[in-house]
Amino acid sequence: MVNKQRILIVDDDENIAELVSLYLIQECFDTNIVLDGEAALEAVKTYQPDLMLLDIMLPGIDGHEVLRRLRRTSNLPVILLSAKGEVFDKVLGLELGADDYIMKPFDSKEMVARVKAVLRRFQTEPPVNIPPQSDLPVEKVSYPGLSINLTDYSVHYNGAVIEMPPKELELFYFLASHPNQVFTREQLLDHIWSYDYIGDTRTVDVHIKRLREKFSDQHSWKLTTVWGIGYKFEYHGERSSL
Repeated sequence: MVNKQRILIVDDDENIAELVSLYLIQECFDTNIVLDGEAALEAVKTYQPDLMLLDIMLPGIDGHEVLRRLRRTSNLPVILLSAKGEVFDKVLGLELGADDYIMKPFDSKEMVARVKAVLRRFQTEPPVNIPPQSDLPVEKVSYPGLSINLTDYSVHYNGAVIEMPPKELELFYFLASHPNQVFTREQLLDHIWSYDYIGDTRTVDVHIKRLREKFSDQHSWKLTTVWGIGYKFEYHGERSSL
């Protein structure tokens, strides 16, 4: 028997939660419903979902706080659900580590499509802590004090390991592999998130912002904004790549 992918639904409106669950069950997903933030964090441990659908407006701790706590220890895919349509709420959710954002009321087919799209992206990522086979080529790019390894998904900076989500690392590796080459936001979305990504270009902006925050103390290279076009990894010295 094929194991069904598990979707954790977090919404204090039981009618909406049951309806979402019904749509997902029809698509052969397994679902679990919880009604508040504390229960959501506990269910991540006990239910071990493959993806979380997380409402922002929750009793007790809200969805943003749930996401903030979750991201301290987990890269579990999260799609935010919200009746709020302001740009601030979307950007805040992305900055906290959400993988997508769905506005209420939403079309059931669109919701299912977004769930499948996010799961596809994460299914292509390598298992954590499994070393690469010795006979396989290593995808790695290096600069002074910096090493980005796409084979084992690790980043070392000035002797320290820098933790980052897979998509953030992939974006960093891609830009660093093409120093001084400018890419539009659309090109980066297509290459990193794939053509079937259902989102907008603010996703790229948020990931670039996170990367800049992690490496704010360095000066030999930088992630540069090319106004009106996109971004580039700017570096004018020598580098080595393996």
